[in-house]
Amino acid sequence: MRQLTILTMSAALLLSAAIFGFFYAWVCSTMWGLDAADPRVAIEAMQAMNASVRNATFAPAFFGTPFALWIAAALLWRLKSKTSAWLFAGAGVTYFCLGMMLTMTINVPMNQALALVEVPASTQEAQVIWDDYSGPWQFWNQTRTVTSGIAFLLALAGVFQFRMSVSAR
Repeated sequence: MRQLTILTMSAALLLSAAIFGFFYAWVCSTMWGLDAADPRVAIEAMQAMNASVRNATFAPAFFGTPFALWIAAALLWRLKSKTSAWLFAGAGVTYFCLGMMLTMTINVPMNQALALVEVPASTQEAQVIWDDYSGPWQFWNQTRTVTSGIAFLLALAGVFQFRMSVSAR
């Protein structure tokens, strides 16, 4: 049981780090790059990226993270490592509500609306469309980035707490 718990905690931590890193990359490079580009190119590039992100490589980190965290929490609970269990459970709730659900209720609808936009020939018209999209999208992306980072840190604290509790026995 202990081996399975450690394996599950490791998987949950890895998935948490992966999704945090994914959101973080949008903050510190992708969106800044698109904001600096011709707005027509930015719209087309964002449309292409949004269409390509729905794939089997992305899905485990995006959809699997809260469940891996909750499974780790349940296994930790069974091992009577209750503080670690609470930390992993809290990480799961944090990511589920403020990472995954936020994405599905805010960022995805924004992406779907942008997907329907026909890129105008006019740079000025494209700039208005891009500005209306990019600012709000980045605000919500930064929110899910910070909260995903918090979820990762909660899970990491759960690992350290588990290690300390095992050492104390």
